[in-house]
Amino acid sequence: MALAVILGGGESGYGSAVLAAAKGYDVLLSDSGALKEPYRGRLLERGIAFEEGGHTLERILGAEFVVKSPGIPETAPVVRSVREKGIPVISEIEFAGRYLAPQTRTVCITGSNGKTTTTTLIHEMMRAAGFRAELAGNIGRSLALQVAETEAAAQPDWYVIELSSFQLDGMFAFRADVALLLNITPDHLDRYDHRMENYVASKFRIVQNQRPEDLFVYSGEDPETQAFLPQVLPGLSAARTAFYVKNTPPQAGGGDEATAWYDAATGLMHCGGFEFPVAEMRIKGLHNIANALAAVAACRRAGVPDSVIAATLRSFGGVEHRLEPVATIGGVEYINDSKATNVDSVWYALQAMTRPTVWIAGGTDKGNDYEVLLPLVREHVKALVCLGLDNAKLVRSFTGVVPVYDTSSLEAALAAAREAAQPGDTVLLSPACASFDLFRNYEDRGTRFKQAVRNLLP
Repeated sequence: MALAVILGGGESGYGSAVLAAAKGYDVLLSDSGALKEPYRGRLLERGIAFEEGGHTLERILGAEFVVKSPGIPETAPVVRSVREKGIPVISEIEFAGRYLAPQTRTVCITGSNGKTTTTTLIHEMMRAAGFRAELAGNIGRSLALQVAETEAAAQPDWYVIELSSFQLDGMFAFRADVALLLNITPDHLDRYDHRMENYVASKFRIVQNQRPEDLFVYSGEDPETQAFLPQVLPGLSAARTAFYVKNTPPQAGGGDEATAWYDAATGLMHCGGFEFPVAEMRIKGLHNIANALAAVAACRRAGVPDSVIAATLRSFGGVEHRLEPVATIGGVEYINDSKATNVDSVWYALQAMTRPTVWIAGGTDKGNDYEVLLPLVREHVKALVCLGLDNAKLVRSFTGVVPVYDTSSLEAALAAAREAAQPGDTVLLSPACASFDLFRNYEDRGTRFKQAVRNLLP
């Protein structure tokens, strides 16, 4: 019996182990740390072999293939050893894709920012249209687990899959029926030899293997996308839709199926014959108009009726941890934007602020360059509260621009924010950094922020 090794025991790894076992492989799940619940208990219930607290290299090097969880870097010694042995290393999405039913199609979304909002919006549009559609990837249950637990004939019409660059790196034969590349801004460069071109190439893997009947949706304004696009287009047979928000493209016209755009003069978004007044959307900001345009292009190709698309745009309220209102206390509005883990996300958040803002930022720095934020900080921010174990870079970047508070706990950060804020102000948690210095992940950071704010309610 062939051995399948799964590296990492989180949602992705657990799902891959279950799928491998279901497909008749001898399975070993190996994690360098302690497995967390509920995954450890579920592996025991299913009788799937695992090890934790280290890797048995001799056993691992006997694998037919290795499924690597996205959080494990290529520099990890176990990954290097597997690579040196010539054993294929794939991602959970690549593995699960081998067992997708013929009738099941995929819409895959990547980008440095906006992935979760766009993925969720597409999913809601499809479900509102009566499609059988499921979320997967970085949102919802792992694709591998869903495939493992669903008979082929019962698989959904669509999987709507949010993909990080790390997942794309391990995808080779997988094909997206509809691929969305929302934008590319510096992020995770520590995983790409600090070379932007490597990160950009990773994002563009989303179009590999596409056919003429498939669709590629991308930003016509994003500079990194536009710079790399000529390298991809000669070999790309899929249809293409570019979307524009800041500038109405000169080639755009009524009924043009190759463009989707927002006309600021009329307040209408357009996609082919579809028109919609942006003022009727619940989610606000130019970034959300871009997300909506991409979702509209994808869903029209999938066959969602225009009336359903419009109704969903009116009802959709956004996603948790992304510019999420928490409470207004003493006239001060508190907003949770914990999902803003890079500078570009914070740029959009600050740009959307309409009141004087006390900005809470910090965490595990990713090599951020904060200079791009300076104009918005000067315009919108009245004080910066740094939240992290090492705030030196943030403090250095904004000292002399706005008052800066240096804190190392959520409680201290909120106390500083309350001191700085006055009635009519906004306190915005928008970290620009990863969360791993003080929190398990961005969800934990956002959830604890919301609870701490609600604890302030009288």
